Amino acid sequence: MERLIISVLLLFVIATNAQMQPIKDGVYVWEELPVNKFGDRETRSIFEGISPHFEYLEIHATTQYPGAKPNKPNANDDIEELIIVKEGLMKVTNEGKSEIIGPGSVVLFMPKEVHAIENVGNDNLTYYVMSYRSKKPMDIGRGILNGGSTVYNADSLVFKPSEKGGGIAYFDRPTSMCERFEMHVTQLDKKGPSHKPHKHVETEIILVLSGDAEMTIDGKVYKGSAGDLFFANSQLLHGIANATDEACKYFAFKWN
Repeated sequence: MERLIISVLLLFVIATNAQMQPIKDGVYVWEELPVNKFGDRETRSIFEGISPHFEYLEIHATTQYPGAKPNKPNANDDIEELIIVKEGLMKVTNEGKSEIIGPGSVVLFMPKEVHAIENVGNDNLTYYVMSYRSKKPMDIGRGILNGGSTVYNADSLVFKPSEKGGGIAYFDRPTSMCERFEMHVTQLDKKGPSHKPHKHVETEIILVLSGDAEMTIDGKVYKGSAGDLFFANSQLLHGIANATDEACKYFAFKWN
């Protein structure tokens, strides 16, 4: 009987993975995301599927209302997570160590480490969660060697001005799931492109923080504003631009 149950579970996992579709290039609009409310929080599903480097990739947003019960501490066996704080005040705990962070802060959780998230502010806490599993074997040692689970507190990061506006470097490192994972914020003060259209082996996400942006992906132009997310698969020609003369700011993160 035990062998039969295990066989059924394996068939279920295989069937579930077989149904996963490649994530589509384009823009995912915050205002169009379905909202699921339950108890003291709500969630918005952005996408779920596969990508050139990940056999599983899912992104959603969670809002914890003021006074919401904290997430139960948990550890992912073979999933890595990236957390981006959109609004509010978050207490993040990993392996018993806690830190309070605000909007623009980022947390990278390695697999197999116990962590929890709590709203410790007087307003809503909203954050994006990116969960992913690499097509290549997970390398916990590589992740630990290059920093392990890390909190990138926006208050401690330095903004560096440039001719077009400026930016903030968050990280550029290997992780347990990625040979390279790079993340930064770019600010464009005037209308126009950040750089010439280009392509690279990494898959890339642009998450708009403020202002209005437009992104060209494989010859198609998409428009987005605060909260919206652009997705560009590996090796596709793409470019991002400020769509107006008002300042535009966005996260850019890519991996392979």
